[in-house]
Amino acid sequence: MSHAPVDADHVSRRWLGKATHDLPASEASVVRSTADRRPISEDVNEAFADRQTFGERLADRVAAFGGSWPFIIAFGVFLAGWTVLNLLLSKEAFDPYPFIFLNLVLSMLAAVQAPVIMMSQNRQAARDRLDAGNDYQVNLKAEIEIMALLDKVEHLTARQEEQTEMILRLLAERAR
Repeated sequence: MSHAPVDADHVSRRWLGKATHDLPASEASVVRSTADRRPISEDVNEAFADRQTFGERLADRVAAFGGSWPFIIAFGVFLAGWTVLNLLLSKEAFDPYPFIFLNLVLSMLAAVQAPVIMMSQNRQAARDRLDAGNDYQVNLKAEIEIMALLDKVEHLTARQEEQTEMILRLLAERAR
């Protein structure tokens, strides 16, 4: 059963108490989609992924690997290997105890890895904000639709009560 679209300004004034042009853009979009009876939800992750640059995707992959068990295990093996090799080589070691060169390598890795992880976290926060905005729009539309349904149910209930009263009056007149 198809329904004709409703005037967006009527929906806006009825359920939000403001004209459509007085609403923020996101709420006006919800009102228009409600009036046109079309969905408002979208896949924010897909839209966000389409806008990422190569560097951003690379940073996300580096951050994902840097915060994983395979990285921790591989790096632990690397550190153990470095230490054991330099202890076994003793006098010919390329980085003898106290492993000054290893400290330099670790510092450089941390200096590069930390900003990359922070860039990835900033993008995740931006994606979360988009997702929250989309959730707000979907929830607002659901709330408007529920209020409209409640209005229709109340209208139907009132009509049903009128019809019941009319039937009772007719039955009472017929019984006389």
